[in-house]
Amino acid sequence: MIFTTITKDLQKELKSNMPQIMVLLKKQPAIAYKKIGDIGKEVGKKYNIELLVNFPHRGKIENFDMYGKQDLSFIVDMKKTRFPIKRSIIKEKAKEIFGDVETEDAYMYEGKEGVKVFLGPANESGRKEDRIDILPHSLHVWYEFTDKVTEFCDWLLENVYLIRDIQPEKNNV
Repeated sequence: MIFTTITKDLQKELKSNMPQIMVLLKKQPAIAYKKIGDIGKEVGKKYNIELLVNFPHRGKIENFDMYGKQDLSFIVDMKKTRFPIKRSIIKEKAKEIFGDVETEDAYMYEGKEGVKVFLGPANESGRKEDRIDILPHSLHVWYEFTDKVTEFCDWLLENVYLIRDIQPEKNNV
């Protein structure tokens, strides 16, 4: 339940800062974006990860209700280039949770590996943007955190990133 714990913490922090963020968005959007990013970084520090709040499309920053509920990156350990389990297990788990979902190997160069799980159809330009990018060092969720996405990401953080029973560091709480 690590993904759940981290995202709930992030959502709580973003919500408590929402009045300030909304004012900044009207007056100084760049500072609002930085504030949101800083909140993500502070929450991530508690769990010994780098947590990035992303806004991949114009207009997403105005969707206040979705802050911390989609489009996050979890940077766990940038030195890692290989998974501790076979990629096939990750793909099998994705199919077990999501059903008939498309998966593919990704970033397979220079001794690195990764997996992409596509959660939606391609857009007008043929790009599949609704996806989860799973790399040995980081997890990027480009989709809303539905129950299935949350279940899969909880499994990933425990079984691929080996983050178990993590407690926020006391000095950061």
